Amino acid sequence: MPLFRLVCGKARRLRKTIFKKLEAQGLIANYNRLRKNLPPKLPERVFVCDETLREGVQGPIVLLTYVERVKLAKMMDELGVSTVTVGYPALSDEEKNNVRKIANEGFLQTSLTAYARIFKSDVDACLESGIREISVSTPYNGINLQYRLKMSKEQVLQKTVESIQYAKRHGGKVDFVLEDGTRTPIKDIIQIFESAAKAGASRLVIADTVGFLRPLSMRYLISHIREGLSQLQIRAPLSVHCQNDFGLATANTLAAVEEGVSYVHTSIAGFGERSGTAPLEEVVTALELLYDVDTGVDMNKLYRLSQLAEKTFALPVQFHKPIIGDNAFSQEVGASVEDASPQPLLNEPFPPEIVGRETQYIFSGQIGRNFIEARLEQAGIGASTVQIEEIVKRMKRMHERADKGEAQMTFYQIKKLLKDLRKNQTEEEFWKIVEDITRQRRRVKPHESTTPT
Repeated sequence: MPLFRLVCGKARRLRKTIFKKLEAQGLIANYNRLRKNLPPKLPERVFVCDETLREGVQGPIVLLTYVERVKLAKMMDELGVSTVTVGYPALSDEEKNNVRKIANEGFLQTSLTAYARIFKSDVDACLESGIREISVSTPYNGINLQYRLKMSKEQVLQKTVESIQYAKRHGGKVDFVLEDGTRTPIKDIIQIFESAAKAGASRLVIADTVGFLRPLSMRYLISHIREGLSQLQIRAPLSVHCQNDFGLATANTLAAVEEGVSYVHTSIAGFGERSGTAPLEEVVTALELLYDVDTGVDMNKLYRLSQLAEKTFALPVQFHKPIIGDNAFSQEVGASVEDASPQPLLNEPFPPEIVGRETQYIFSGQIGRNFIEARLEQAGIGASTVQIEEIVKRMKRMHERADKGEAQMTFYQIKKLLKDLRKNQTEEEFWKIVEDITRQRRRVKPHESTTPT
């Protein structure tokens, strides 16, 4: 057995032991463990398919170098992420070269995939990049057929089948991704999934592309898709890709898992276009701790991975973000003796060490003598009354010296810098360049035209 699996196995047993001890002592009630609260279709194992290197780079002002992409991919491999999407080779020659170079790197646990539309040229770009697991992707609902693809349903079905069969003939493994699937009629979902599976797709992915579903609706949709495919004797496993436009990406992903979905798309820290997608660290931690489902991911390295992503993307992670935010395991103390309790789980859902963090105590301006005495006693330090009073004075002095005004000025300067970076990539700048080169002004704004060509 690989060393990684042994380490993860020990970590999972440790996590179970911690909560079982607390429950056995009657210290907490854990409703998540009640048999009646465990979904009957819950899989024993969920595989994480991370989209950071495709989805994440679609955010504004994000540009990753090849070295940065490799570092993130390597670290996800180290964590035990099942699949990493490394890009879209048909986008440009530079993208194709980057994907090719990443594909030539050695990965121990992670398999690599890249995206392609339902065109042979896109599939060829993946194959030429050395990618052998291809995510063939297309929408299939009315709004996309009319305004984006400008194709009939029959044409999309034909090209879907042709592209999948073409990839299979050339040694590729295919995941079929139905874009905007959660706004597509169920009968049409079943129809295109059946065609994709019979053409050779190994996995069927339904994408909540604009984050439009709520959890109960996700469960309804997945259950009906499973039922429809089962009647057709289609056995390909299902996967979900959830965007976070309503802040429901994690909840919707977990709802899909409750209906038996065993492959989930994520992105580190939720980075992605618009409001991002289901955060890797949230989905993994919830599955492992709330559902007791094995993801194969080394949770102890989740925080380190998020720190690398934050640096690479040059985008700050919210302080109050679950699991990886600076405040996730911070406790303000000093107002009462009870704040000095040696049991952090009084104010935390699980030991932060599980995800590579530690409890951080922030001392408030109301710090008192009794609190100081209690903390020193816990640490085995003896101090005189005079010394304790001096400690209290110095702590309060530090708090009073904090300059909020200066911090606010710095904050707004940083925010302005990030906004200025976005200005260089706006549509307005694009049309300025077009006008400068062509000496022509646009007569109709693209979004004002309602007649499809």
